[in-house]
Amino acid sequence: MATADECRVALEKLVSQLAQVDPAHRAEHLVDRAVSCEVTDLGVTFVTRLGPDGGGPVTEVDGSNGAQIKFATRSDDLLAIAGDPSKFVQAWLTGRLRVQASLSDLLRLRRLL
Repeated sequence: MATADECRVALEKLVSQLAQVDPAHRAEHLVDRAVSCEVTDLGVTFVTRLGPDGGGPVTEVDGSNGAQIKFATRSDDLLAIAGDPSKFVQAWLTGRLRVQASLSDLLRLRRLL
């Protein structure tokens, strides 16, 4: 089981990968959204904002949040996805990653990962 700090770093890595995407491509496929990731085995939730300009800082929050895109997964699965974003779909299809988002938001994110 990973630590909360390792999970935050993994999420920061994913957000920083979006900053490396061509700005025109990113602006075409990414709209301003609040994103949360609940790490179920640690009982912590992280939030950030993603938008055409990239991502914001990853912060830990208590309780509910108003994120439009919500992920929930175990710490080890989060680290695996951050290490290889192509594992996102596999984790989602096998139930190791739960996602609450509109279909259009999911398709936008998939184009960027």
